[in-house]
Amino acid sequence: MQTLKMTRRSMLTGSLMAGAALAAFQPSLAQAAALAQSAAPAGDIYPFPTHIRDLPNGLRVIVVETGFPDIVSLQIPVSVGSRNEVEPGKSGFAHFFEHMMFRGTKTMSGPEYNATLKSMGADSNAYTSDDRTNYHMTINKEDLETALRIEADRFQNLEYSEPDFRTEALAVLGEYNKNVANPISKLFEVQRNAAFTTHTYKHTTMGFIADIEAMPDQFDYSRQFFDRYYRPAYTTIIIAGDVQPDAAFALVEKYWSDWQAGPELPPVPAEPAPNGPLYAHVPWDSETLSWVSVAFRGPGAYPTANNPAAGDMQALDVLSAYAFSPSSPLYQRLVVTEQKLQALAGYFPDSLDPGLIGVLAQVKDKADIPYVREAIQQELATMRTTPADPARLAAIRSSLKYGFAAGLDNTESVADAIVPVVAATRDPGTLNAVYRAYDAITPDDILRVANTYFTDKGMIITTLAYGDLPEGGDAKGSVDAKVGAASAAPVAALAAPAAIASRPVLEPSARQVFRELIEPSASPLIDVSLSFRTGSVDDPEGKEGLAALTAEMVTGAGSKALTYAQIQQALFPMAAGFGSIVDKEMTTFSGTVHRDNLDGWYDVVMGQLLEPGFREEDFRRVKAATVSGIRVALRGNNDEELGNEVLYEHLYADHPYGHLSTGHAAAVEALTLDDVRAFYAAHYTQAALTVGVAGAPGDAFLNRLRGDLGAHLPTGRPANRRIAAAARPEGLKVTVVEKDTRAAAISMGFPIEVKRGHPDFVALYLARAYLGEHRSSSSYLYQRMREIRGMNYGDYAYTEYFPAGMYLTAPPANVARSQQAFRIWIRPVPLEQTHFAIRIAKYELDKLVRDGMSEADFEATKSFLVKSTGLLTARQGVHLGYSLDQAFYGLGTFTAYIRDGLATLTRQQVNDAIARHLKSDDMAIVVVTSGAEALKTALVDDVASPITYASEKPAEILEEDKVIAVYPLDLDADDVRIVPVGEVFEKDLFG
Repeated sequence: MQTLKMTRRSMLTGSLMAGAALAAFQPSLAQAAALAQSAAPAGDIYPFPTHIRDLPNGLRVIVVETGFPDIVSLQIPVSVGSRNEVEPGKSGFAHFFEHMMFRGTKTMSGPEYNATLKSMGADSNAYTSDDRTNYHMTINKEDLETALRIEADRFQNLEYSEPDFRTEALAVLGEYNKNVANPISKLFEVQRNAAFTTHTYKHTTMGFIADIEAMPDQFDYSRQFFDRYYRPAYTTIIIAGDVQPDAAFALVEKYWSDWQAGPELPPVPAEPAPNGPLYAHVPWDSETLSWVSVAFRGPGAYPTANNPAAGDMQALDVLSAYAFSPSSPLYQRLVVTEQKLQALAGYFPDSLDPGLIGVLAQVKDKADIPYVREAIQQELATMRTTPADPARLAAIRSSLKYGFAAGLDNTESVADAIVPVVAATRDPGTLNAVYRAYDAITPDDILRVANTYFTDKGMIITTLAYGDLPEGGDAKGSVDAKVGAASAAPVAALAAPAAIASRPVLEPSARQVFRELIEPSASPLIDVSLSFRTGSVDDPEGKEGLAALTAEMVTGAGSKALTYAQIQQALFPMAAGFGSIVDKEMTTFSGTVHRDNLDGWYDVVMGQLLEPGFREEDFRRVKAATVSGIRVALRGNNDEELGNEVLYEHLYADHPYGHLSTGHAAAVEALTLDDVRAFYAAHYTQAALTVGVAGAPGDAFLNRLRGDLGAHLPTGRPANRRIAAAARPEGLKVTVVEKDTRAAAISMGFPIEVKRGHPDFVALYLARAYLGEHRSSSSYLYQRMREIRGMNYGDYAYTEYFPAGMYLTAPPANVARSQQAFRIWIRPVPLEQTHFAIRIAKYELDKLVRDGMSEADFEATKSFLVKSTGLLTARQGVHLGYSLDQAFYGLGTFTAYIRDGLATLTRQQVNDAIARHLKSDDMAIVVVTSGAEALKTALVDDVASPITYASEKPAEILEEDKVIAVYPLDLDADDVRIVPVGEVFEKDLFG
């Protein structure tokens, strides 16, 4: 269960060195690296100068000098989470209260607070977990005082009305509804409820559904909750970035010193000793892959003096990687060789009190559930009886360190890294203690913790499946019995890691015609991206998905020299990888590696790219995973992304973009390894390639890269393709994807001719930000649908392709397109509000087209974008990705492009662009919902769709609702099509 971080119009003969880094970008990393290296005590994993002061009221303030210029990250962890929900019927309240913290104060309303955030261009949000609630904001350094002032106001003077409280309760229910479509969310909910009898870890952070539904009536309790937990003694302020410590401390004292200490907290009930084994099952109502979880009661996580199990969690972290990471023998057996699993992972989350730790397995055939459970339990028994290999422990310690270091390349990540330990212990030094504990772990420590925690008494088995379980699928199994029989079963020796031969160094040749984009910095991290101008538009008819499958056979399979298992073993100690993103016109291969490991990483991944193994066993596994990704991960378990991608297929019917980039399931199943070989040979050419490198790799590395690419890739010819514009729908066209759901996910939109470089791009970029900036509570649709009416979790608008929006907080790179579409994304709404939600989105869009933006809204949005745009590319790898996208469009750096466009932009230009491009008369709408026939009848008959509320609403909103409830959609029966979810992405539905 890993997510890979990966996640010009003219081709020039010869090498073109583009020193494209922004002037401010290069010194920023140099300054940060120098500061970190000069300030850290020897052996500290967290190398930044850190200053701590406590105010008399108990508030702790931590200032971290990161060395990255101009940017500051403010993090405010509160040591309250769902763990603290000790009263019956109040589960989920810490998370709910996180929502209420954005509703305003005695001196500043919620809209005024959002307007202030917008004026700063702040990237602001919050999250809640079992043990903490964290409020975070990344800003330009000149806005630090404003940020501290408004945060102090809401932490001390929060004020909200009962109607607002009731409205937000509906938004929280909407969040639950969107989450519950994912089987893992439900598995965890059932597992924890069965595993705990007394402790509040019994419920997830979201809480029990009965308690969520009862939240609107908990207004009085909410005030008690705030008074009890939001106090200085349980709160820490972390200020990281370009900041002077004394000045930062003075600002905190100015605004936070009057905050009063609060009462003692009620104790969290202790959980009795476990008396397992236990078993729980989740019956799933639609087709999905099955899951098996083997979990145990674990220790408190932090190596502190008051933790009786201090150090145990760190040993278990190492054990988890040893037994269940992709480099482990069990993973290689079940996922790669036997191909019984889609995914296998240890899930060992840190928790303040003893929580659950365990193993998750996604099973391809539910008949294998008993086999997989037995295999996992046998591995755990082995960990109890067989000493760990010291060499593999050393590799794991290396992976942990390099993996952590890879995240410290921007101010926000530097601040966020210490939030968990600060919320738990109020001491950032705990993080260094954790990594010192990793360094000290021995094989004896692994044996000890395995025998302490992996016992039948502490075990809970949880399964999830569609339909009946196989015989033995509901059995608990036994680790203890396997330990007792260990002497009778010889333990297989671990294979030694393969020796990785260094690739020969080849001189750059005259054959080199690919482009280069080099962004130098002093960062210890090296980012490498190789972007080919090929993608799903090059899939032959009937072979939809071939481009994506070919790329996955490069990054997710072996090379000629190494098997996939050997590659995973080799990359694991480096905490590095190699992944791909395939879109319509781009295929991008990327990796990030610490400079210490650059040569070794290069030897491995260049073999994958330039000399792929193309083995039949890899092909079967990769193809099966691709089909599962379409039918299960997307179609079965992600209603929101499902609706968005069906919309794109609808918009691009009979167009080169007209199929899902990963393909149609039936077509992928029919692909052969020869198809992959042919696609690779035809499209992975120098003429199609732009090479991007960021960091400080050195000339020797760059010349080595040039030599390899020039020698192994054919020269090829530029694609020079011209893709005709997609036709807009004629009138409104609705596709209803019929699926058993708790709520309805809605997407709507139409093709537009505007892309980066178009005269109206920046104008529409601003209009989009005003209407529905992604994940922003200050945007217009969010305010009208969620904040005022409480319909759902959020509502957003886009003028560029933006996949995986439910997981990302910023637009991804490497999905540049010569054709774009305007899209509105309405996150799941209650089924009874579906018709109204469609109407209100069209009503608000029509109003924007008719009336345009006001001068005040234009100026506020423009100010927001001027400041926020620079934050998007603060991370080195992201900056490189955006630069490659800009090269696709033939433009300069992204930040300069947007800011230069904004500098001369007028409100009239924006409103003219809105009127030209955003008319909603011809638009496609996709709804993923149950009750499809009833919805079609309501839409075609144009029946009124009034909305009801659980709280009072202003008179003007009620009057507006009357208009929206009958807002005409003008749909005929032929305009509304119902598609069973099982037919989606099987083949072409719209051509």
